[in-house]
Amino acid sequence: MARDVQFVRRFFRRACLSVLLVLVFSAPAPAPLRAPAFALEHGSAAALETLTIVTDPKGPHPVDHGLSVEVMRTEAEREHGLMGRRYLPPDRGMLFQFDSERSIMMWMKDTYIPLDMIFISRAGVVTHIHENAEPLSEAVIPSYGPVLGVLEVNAGYARQIGLKPGDLVRHDMFKP
Repeated sequence: MARDVQFVRRFFRRACLSVLLVLVFSAPAPAPLRAPAFALEHGSAAALETLTIVTDPKGPHPVDHGLSVEVMRTEAEREHGLMGRRYLPPDRGMLFQFDSERSIMMWMKDTYIPLDMIFISRAGVVTHIHENAEPLSEAVIPSYGPVLGVLEVNAGYARQIGLKPGDLVRHDMFKP
């Protein structure tokens, strides 16, 4: 009788293994990878780049503040920006890169997140900071001089890190 039990167990194990193999190899191919739902709902799935803000660069204790940023390089990307988004992670931002250094006008149309806008020269020097831009406003926010880029971060971030005009931004687009 013990042999019969061993035979049944062996037979059952082999049958289960066979069924499992059939299921695994007959399953449809997995769907292609897509951006996570969170990224689509709360932000772009665009590649992130590293940017560093250096506060008090000429002082005795300069401090580096790292961010991951989406870089908007084309006219279409710059026009859309953060429009429609409801969330920006605290360690993220959006960097607008312009074709040449010039006076820039920004606004908050269809942008739900209160933002700080940091205007940056070709050399990576912060020239102007507009804190706490009002969501959904169509009021124009000027750069007050020529800039090559504008960094948008969550409102309050500039004050939190002690950012001021003259501080530095390090990213491949700026040439010190």
